[in-house]
Amino acid sequence: MPYVNIKITDEGVTEARLQRLIEGTTQLLVDTLGKNPATTHVVIDIVSTDHWGVGGKTVTELRREQAAE
Repeated sequence: MPYVNIKITDEGVTEARLQRLIEGTTQLLVDTLGKNPATTHVVIDIVSTDHWGVGGKTVTELRREQAAE
């Protein structure tokens, strides 16, 4: 019974994209490892860019800096 936990920032997240991510992840495990899709669990944690840090800065800060360039 595979369990996959995906963490993503909240940028551009839609229900349709989440559904594709769940389906694609499940299919990857079916195709690669022969896992049963009925027992494959995919959990997606959506994190605010204010709560995700990279290199000592929040992703929100990094996006602002990129936009200013």
